[in-house]
Amino acid sequence: MKEVIDFLNRLSENNNKTWFDAHKDEYKRVKACFEDFVAELIKAIESFDKSIYGLSVSDCTYRIYRDIRFSKDKTPYKTHMGAYICPKGKKSGLAGYYFHIESESRTYLPSHLLATGAVCLPKESIRSIREDIYSLYDEFEQCIHEAEGFSLDTESSMKVVPKDFPKGTKADNALKLRDFILSKHVDDSYILSSDLLDRLVHDFKKTKNFNDFINRAIKAEM
Repeated sequence: MKEVIDFLNRLSENNNKTWFDAHKDEYKRVKACFEDFVAELIKAIESFDKSIYGLSVSDCTYRIYRDIRFSKDKTPYKTHMGAYICPKGKKSGLAGYYFHIESESRTYLPSHLLATGAVCLPKESIRSIREDIYSLYDEFEQCIHEAEGFSLDTESSMKVVPKDFPKGTKADNALKLRDFILSKHVDDSYILSSDLLDRLVHDFKKTKNFNDFINRAIKAEM
């Protein structure tokens, strides 16, 4: 992954079409390197989560070109690479496993990232998940406990418990969530380790029950 990180670092310092076009062949090599690894990661995750069976690399990866139509930031290229491995692919609306490599500029995230769960869900899915959290809170809490090394992301939480749920229960904080994600921030030493694939499998496997919990609720509304 060193070649990937090195390219993203230089791209973050030269985020313009002239530089990118001059280094297009290098980008193609880096892209191929990342995609080859993602193909291995898909197969490795499939070994413990059969719900992602049949995914291709293109089902899970993203273009490097930014959509700048409605953004104040007009830099044309992303300075990170990521793969979202979830049932039926990244556009399915289901929870999955996300692997993210970030440049030193930290323009998108503060570090490299592993995450499990779902974001930007429709209101029907959010309500279904909250209903399951309320009625099955001990199970939800156990899923989080099993994911040692991961933290529940509360950045997008509401300030108060949604009006359709009672206040003052042990589920209060979880019911405020809008996104349902377990995340683990990692450094270069993790990404550049010779056993990166094994590390990812070890870590993501601990989050499978959380993923299943979220997807069970989402599917109930599909």
